[in-house]
Amino acid sequence: MKKFLAEFIGTFWLVLGGCGSAVLAAGFPGMGIAFVGVALAFGLTVLTIAYSLGHISGAHLNPAVSVGLWIGGRFDGKELLTYIIAQILGGIAAAGVLYLITTGNGSAIGNFAANGYGEHSPGHYNMMSALITEVVMTFMFLIVILGATDDRAPKGFAGIAIGLMLTLIHLISIPVTNTSVNPARSISQAVFVGGWAIEQLWLFIVAPIAGAILAGLVYKVFAAGKATS
Repeated sequence: MKKFLAEFIGTFWLVLGGCGSAVLAAGFPGMGIAFVGVALAFGLTVLTIAYSLGHISGAHLNPAVSVGLWIGGRFDGKELLTYIIAQILGGIAAAGVLYLITTGNGSAIGNFAANGYGEHSPGHYNMMSALITEVVMTFMFLIVILGATDDRAPKGFAGIAIGLMLTLIHLISIPVTNTSVNPARSISQAVFVGGWAIEQLWLFIVAPIAGAILAGLVYKVFAAGKATS
């Protein structure tokens, strides 16, 4: 229950902080934070939760991270479903709070920071570009997570590396897909947008999971060298 609650709260904060910055602050007239601000917001949510709740659940905050850690032999598969449910529910709860805030001045929610491709990509990138982006970005995200949390890595710095990596990922990929690398984040926004966001949601579930699985398999090669290194 403690781990479930930690993942729920952590993912809640990631979605509220990251998507909230995109919906409320990115385009604010005259002083919006733009893409750089949104990228920093996502990184800061992970950084803050890693150091506040990471000792309870590991601060996965993302079904793809949980799957990648499991494939990499760093997470017990018996807890996988519990983590994923907590993450999805936390994300949806945050999107619900963000919906109430956003509509509080009579505004429509617009695209609500939902992930998309084609006409729903910020830069109108096609499905293949979106698929490649999400697979590769999630792959690299998991490589950094697995490496930074390895028992051979410098202690106490994992949260910084992971938070900065998520910031970098957003700096690269917001124009392509609005950046997912996290099925819970994508599901939460799509639930409220409906229509096209639900129709395109499959990519933002399949691609991050695929990238995470690949990273877990690749990192096993590095882990296999522990005994001989």
